[in-house]
Amino acid sequence: MSPDRAVLERALERGEQEGGSVEFKERLTRTLHLADGRLESLAAQLRHRVLSGDGEATYVVGVTDDGGLAGITPEEFSETMDVLSLLAEEASAHIDEVQTWGVPDASGTEGGNGLVGVATIREGAMLDVDDEHIVVGTAGHVDHGKSTLVGSLVTGQPDDGEGGTRGFLDVQPHEVERGLSADLSYGVYGFREGDPVRMDNPHRKTDRAGIVESADRLVSFVDTVGHEPWLRTTIRGLVGQKLDYGLLVVAADDGPTKTTREHLGILLATELPTIVAITKADVVSDERLAEVEREVEGLLRNADRTPLRIDRYGVETAIEEISEKVVPILSTSAVTMEGLSLLDEMFERLPKTADGAGEFSMYVDRSYKVAGVGAVASGTVRTGTVSAGDELLLGPMSDGSFREVEVRSIEMHYHRVDEAKAGRIVGVALKGVREEEVERGMVLLPRDADVRAVREFEAEVMVLNHPTRIQSGYEPVVHVETVSEAAEFLPETGHLLPGDNGRTRVRFKFRPYHVEEGQRFVFREGQSKGVGTITDVTPVDS
Repeated sequence: MSPDRAVLERALERGEQEGGSVEFKERLTRTLHLADGRLESLAAQLRHRVLSGDGEATYVVGVTDDGGLAGITPEEFSETMDVLSLLAEEASAHIDEVQTWGVPDASGTEGGNGLVGVATIREGAMLDVDDEHIVVGTAGHVDHGKSTLVGSLVTGQPDDGEGGTRGFLDVQPHEVERGLSADLSYGVYGFREGDPVRMDNPHRKTDRAGIVESADRLVSFVDTVGHEPWLRTTIRGLVGQKLDYGLLVVAADDGPTKTTREHLGILLATELPTIVAITKADVVSDERLAEVEREVEGLLRNADRTPLRIDRYGVETAIEEISEKVVPILSTSAVTMEGLSLLDEMFERLPKTADGAGEFSMYVDRSYKVAGVGAVASGTVRTGTVSAGDELLLGPMSDGSFREVEVRSIEMHYHRVDEAKAGRIVGVALKGVREEEVERGMVLLPRDADVRAVREFEAEVMVLNHPTRIQSGYEPVVHVETVSEAAEFLPETGHLLPGDNGRTRVRFKFRPYHVEEGQRFVFREGQSKGVGTITDVTPVDS
């Protein structure tokens, strides 16, 4: 969605009329405006603007002193934002939001004369959130109500019976039109002193940012895809994100399906503690609901898992017992809101499970370009902490090399933060690389990291299902972190049968990736066929 030009016009009017909390700047440079003496003077000016605006100031850049639209290049705009961020930090403030517009040239081409922007500066340091921020991945068959359930959780609003709250998460126009998710989508809500903090309208970036700003505990959802043709995307959501828990949904009117079993198998194979929510309880009889509950319990027992009915044993027991072996079950309805208060209680109290210790690492899930900012790599911080200004490596590129980049800024659910820890779903703006060079499956690591461009690796695998034996030359798609790549299997014994555990060499077909010993992966050919653990890696140049 393009920025509202009325925001710019109001800022220009306020600057002309009141001046106090509005500052006009054409551009800021490191060499001139961060020099000794100048930095302190400009920081004091910024502090005065913030105090004049009762804790908020507006900086309009790319304009002359009298508010005329001068326009500056994207590179100049990026440097200006970097300098402004340092000035704000010096003044005990932070940049909360930035909007940009293109200045038309004589022919009317938007942006032909550069960019102008409005930066909102707020008092106080950028907020960090509680270390117990958890990330939940949803799974389940198409039309079983994943997105609808999450939409009702993050807003506190009941569904209209037609999947209306699903629209709070489906971000692509064709998804909204068809009522089907086709890519990963994200939702967030939180808790403050134990009480839920929700959004009135998740489509408003300010609502999502407000959750991050006001909550002392966050729950982020990675909402996956239920339609079978997009199984690859679902696996990416469950394997490629730093998840703490899985939430598998089963519709009461439909019951467990082939896709339900497929998604459950992925959750359990990756050893992710999982909750099963039976949805649409309002559209079936009590007898049918009990029947589906029994089917789900049987499904779990067949997978060597112990089902735990929350309505029978309580939330306290479910929180204590949830594990790789124990799976809590509850019935829900997004229409009547049945069961949602129990999910609230669980999500408010469940401990973080993902281990984020170690140096910073983040696998890229998406990339995009922001005017005036440049390339942004989006993903879930896997380990460690990343801060604005950090110098990192991005790669590997197709030739196995890594690119030196610098972190311009970090956003989490549209709220700008100074740093992000393991488990945070963030967008990291990068200096030193073009957006088209940033690809899914690449990794961000510290500048001094021991990087590996891996073309082949050794693995221990378990074959879950396959119509025939797996022989040397078998070519499934391997999913490890956010990497989804065709690979060739070369089993140590020459072949593997369904149910077998064995060793195999795996070779990526088209390009190298950074993978490490101990990482788990899923491999599939159409449907998921097995799981594995990387035991040894081979650099591309060895």
